[in-house]
Amino acid sequence: MLELGYSVAHTAYSEECMITAEVIADTPVFCDYQTLDKFYPNARFIYLQRSLDLWLPSIRQLLQRMFVNLTRFDGGFNPILKRCYKSTFSTASHPLSLENIAQDDFLIECYKQHQQGIENYFRGRGDDLLVINISEPDSYKSLLNFLKLDKPIKHFIKLNVGGKVIAWNKVRDPLKVDSNLKSNNFENKNLNNNNLENKNHKFLQSISA
Repeated sequence: MLELGYSVAHTAYSEECMITAEVIADTPVFCDYQTLDKFYPNARFIYLQRSLDLWLPSIRQLLQRMFVNLTRFDGGFNPILKRCYKSTFSTASHPLSLENIAQDDFLIECYKQHQQGIENYFRGRGDDLLVINISEPDSYKSLLNFLKLDKPIKHFIKLNVGGKVIAWNKVRDPLKVDSNLKSNNFENKNLNNNNLENKNHKFLQSISA
């Protein structure tokens, strides 16, 4: 999305970041898409699909690496990230735990629960939601069509291999937006709808690892 000329935040933990970035690529969008859709009435969403056989070992490895910092009470990850992961990777009868992370059935239930929620919420809103699998050859073209951009068709670059979500840290681009810009936690602020109505944000939202 940086290559397409959008200002991008990988995660957004402040009100200023939410307002400044045109694209939010991860937290909190995958969890809070319904709330953000109301705050940003012109927003469009992109759901990244991935086959379960590839997703399961990847997400398990990621959650196992993140677990201590997701569940500790004396620091760890940003509180918004903790809330989003605990919400997404919990079911009615099973919370996020190392024991549950080790079970395919638990992760599959989380996957289907999230996918069904998106399908139900965006039903009949094909102009607002793009569903793509970036491993498929026509996925980049589908993205350009969705964004109504006349750009050369390329292929998505594969990053974050091996369960390490660190590639974004190495990106140097003037359009990259700091996740904690001005560090005012947007969850504790009353967002000004007058500032948000005209923002045509494109939220990239994904449950994949």
